[in-house]
Amino acid sequence: MKMHRITTEQILPLSLEEAWDFFSKPDNLNEITPEDMSFKILSGAGERMFAGQIITYKIKPLLNIPMNWVTEIVQVVEGKYFIDEQRFGPYAFWHHRHHFEEHEDGVMMRDTLHYALPMGFLGEIMGGLFIHKKVKGIFQYREEKLNRIFPKKS
Repeated sequence: MKMHRITTEQILPLSLEEAWDFFSKPDNLNEITPEDMSFKILSGAGERMFAGQIITYKIKPLLNIPMNWVTEIVQVVEGKYFIDEQRFGPYAFWHHRHHFEEHEDGVMMRDTLHYALPMGFLGEIMGGLFIHKKVKGIFQYREEKLNRIFPKKS
């Protein structure tokens, strides 16, 4: 199984408390996920995240084919980071760490995603053709959307 890694950083003009308040509410995922994924939370949201929280989704990540996705919030350190891991879904492995720290311009948000594709060699071919680009596109969309939600102060 080949492991892939994506790391992104974004500075948001928010206090650490404001950033944590936004990102610790799973319902806000709807707002920062590309519309073409038809992302819908089915259960487990509606409250601030906590370690052990199970969240179920319906997504259409490729070719408009619906899939179920189940993640668990495995670790939360209030105001610093949280980690979600896939329990059931489209990837062979998914481990996503969301890290927050104070910055002179607000808060630095750093995401580190480790993921592996299913189906071995065939999965890697599909990854090279479109999956890696799709995953990177999700992070690019999120960055652009967050810049619109939280514009830099003049």
